[in-house]
Amino acid sequence: MTDNRALQKLLTWLSPAFPVGAFAWSAGLETAITTRTVHDRQTTQDWIAGNLDHGGLRTDAIIFAHAHRAAHDPAALSELADLILALSPARERHDETTITGNAFASAAKAWPTPVLANLPAPCPYPVAVGAIAAGHDVDLGDALLAWLTATVHAQVSVAVRLVPIGQSDGLAIMAALETAIQSMATLCQNAALDDIGSVAYAADIAQMAHETQTTRIFRS
Repeated sequence: MTDNRALQKLLTWLSPAFPVGAFAWSAGLETAITTRTVHDRQTTQDWIAGNLDHGGLRTDAIIFAHAHRAAHDPAALSELADLILALSPARERHDETTITGNAFASAAKAWPTPVLANLPAPCPYPVAVGAIAAGHDVDLGDALLAWLTATVHAQVSVAVRLVPIGQSDGLAIMAALETAIQSMATLCQNAALDDIGSVAYAADIAQMAHETQTTRIFRS
């Protein structure tokens, strides 16, 4: 980074304290925990790594990169939003990305940029963060790495609270996934939209099944 203000923005925008309500969503992980597919440190790490390497998290990261580059093109941002919503495997997944994305765009008005007027409505979370980061000249590589890291940490937080695994196990997972996160950030910076593809079927099915669970703590 050439400007520490960019780092400040990333630390603020991707902090758990930033009011997007991400803590309320599990992206289907609650279902996997309920069915005991995820039940300890290793299965938690495997689940999150699978979603990062082959699932929706990889798809979101590619969309994020394209939104960053298309920040000043409202039509392109609208097409990216349509694409990511079309790829959402479940209603709750659709709600998760649009509600958090709209909340992010609203909260980010504290940092004015003309890009805010270019955002589609509704605005999926990766589109909102990617485009707004570009509007403030935040480097794509830094923004993508920070966003992927924060998203993985949010998933670990779900497991810490719900499996439950201890804080030490949660931190060990975060440390173990650092290299994978870095590699995915690098890959997605240069990926084409045609490179989007998901084979994380268990995660997709978990998201679909979540809305029919009798008892739920999270919204997805």
